Amino acid sequence: MDIRAVIMAGGAGTRFWPLSREKKPKQFLPIVSDKTMIEETVHRLLAQMPLNNIYTIANFEHTQLIRSLLPDLPEENLLLEPQGKNTAPSLMLATAWIYLLNPKAVLAALPADHIIKDTSLFLKKLEAGAATATKGKDLITFGIRPTYPATGYGYIKFSPKKPLRVLDELFYEVQEFKEKPEYDQAKTFLEKGNYFWNSGMFLWQADVFARKLEQHSPSMFLYWKKILDALKNKNETQMATIFEEIPSISIDYALMEKAEGVLMCKGDFGWSDVGAWSSLADSWPQDKEGNALRGENIILNSQNCLLYNPHKLTALIGVKDLIVVDTDDALLISHKNQDQRVKDIVEKIKKKGKVEYL
Repeated sequence: MDIRAVIMAGGAGTRFWPLSREKKPKQFLPIVSDKTMIEETVHRLLAQMPLNNIYTIANFEHTQLIRSLLPDLPEENLLLEPQGKNTAPSLMLATAWIYLLNPKAVLAALPADHIIKDTSLFLKKLEAGAATATKGKDLITFGIRPTYPATGYGYIKFSPKKPLRVLDELFYEVQEFKEKPEYDQAKTFLEKGNYFWNSGMFLWQADVFARKLEQHSPSMFLYWKKILDALKNKNETQMATIFEEIPSISIDYALMEKAEGVLMCKGDFGWSDVGAWSSLADSWPQDKEGNALRGENIILNSQNCLLYNPHKLTALIGVKDLIVVDTDDALLISHKNQDQRVKDIVEKIKKKGKVEYL
């Protein structure tokens, strides 16, 4: 099989402010280990495919960061999007590039900033997903078994009946993609058992992607043809014009929700999208009171806090369920159950024109 991994590295990472900034969002930060998240993502794949088969897609500025972090990645594998227009245009460009190299190649679209704890199981399922994609009929995704009624994830409804078995892995027919639900609906999804979180990871054969786009998203297929033409002509001006015009839309909205022939494999490989500061509590070492700590500290009578302050000694006394993140120019203090609202702080900073904090 010809498997090509495309690492989507264009996210803004606003929920990880003040550590994550526009010039260096979370995928370029050593949040989980001493390696940046994008380095972790690339190194995870090297056990299954050569470096030549790994691509990144991001804007010009972020691509310069990728070049410095991953100097051995071939120059032609650093795909440039003229501007960020969400995941559909990004993946259309990446798939078109690979389509021109080999229309039968399988593309694995993977975010740059996810945690995968069981690498060997992930690679086993990735291989099975690619083998399923080469059958030439289906788009493949990974679903994550929900552990609580999350309202910050989209959900995948699937049929548990008559799954397809490929390389000892089961692939279930996707019946529906559901938007991020309200809490009561999320509880219902959890109880039903056949609703999994949408991981945002996908596999497809390049020519199958083009065919599904033509069948189920004809308005976006018009842009697909324009992108192919611009790549064939190596016309950067033409590509920039396309990205000015193309709708800013996710691949879920543009294609996955509309397409027939989508299969889901259960992503039981220790996944986290690290969507907010509190999600790191399970990835960082914890003390006996459940505090996840980075930086020198003294903790008295405090429980379930998350602290990031590698620059100075920090003391916590008599507090619980707090997030404390200190950087050179900004300090964040939040209750754990409010950390999704960090992005609202970023919006307020923008409105105040305090660009130096972005």
